[in-house]
Amino acid sequence: MLFGVFSATDTIRGFGSGEKTKNLCAYLVKMWVLLTSLAMVGAILFFSVLYLLTRRKDLPKRDKSRNAVSLLAVMGSGGHTREMLSLVNALGGHYSPRYFIIAETDKMSEHKIRQNQTSNSEIIYIPRSREVKQSYLTSILSTMRAVLFSMPVVFRLKPDVILCNGPGTCIPVCFAGLLLRITGLHNTTIVYVESFCRVKSLSLSGKLLYNLIDDFFVQWPELKDKYPHAKYIGRLF
Repeated sequence: MLFGVFSATDTIRGFGSGEKTKNLCAYLVKMWVLLTSLAMVGAILFFSVLYLLTRRKDLPKRDKSRNAVSLLAVMGSGGHTREMLSLVNALGGHYSPRYFIIAETDKMSEHKIRQNQTSNSEIIYIPRSREVKQSYLTSILSTMRAVLFSMPVVFRLKPDVILCNGPGTCIPVCFAGLLLRITGLHNTTIVYVESFCRVKSLSLSGKLLYNLIDDFFVQWPELKDKYPHAKYIGRLF
């Protein structure tokens, strides 16, 4: 199909390099972005359905006194980072080692992690899925790039638990965690704690992950009423 599209450009070389050529180039770029986006959405839907069909409901419980649990925490920025560090610090010592994924441009989260985590922890950087005020069209491409970076990281670490609370960075990481489970390479549990600031509606990340992950927690009863599969745990912060 793409061969046919690019071959068609040879037939219009006679139009010169004016406005028509610029319009054609813009059209081809938009078509490429559209086709790539559709392919990505199709792949996500396919693997999501496959996960829903194959996931195990009754996971074996770990002996906390004997088994360490490797934790992969996805950091956001600002309030997301403060909430996530509070969650991680409240976990038992058996959650070790602890890996923190942050966006490569997020210097604040890096500083906060180094202040709070001193041993047996590692910071890992991936591209940001979407910058503030970035258009949704270009964010599709940046999210795809983040997925490509996240998959080898998650497959290498094989975390027992992925913990996230809403930043866009968690989408490619959770997607990689789903693939890890689907392929049978590791039984990774994905836990999502919706941010304290989400009172009446879920964040975009929450809406995308609501039906796909193992445990989904909310901090306000209004969200529990609206999303019955969520677990209400009250205000944590």
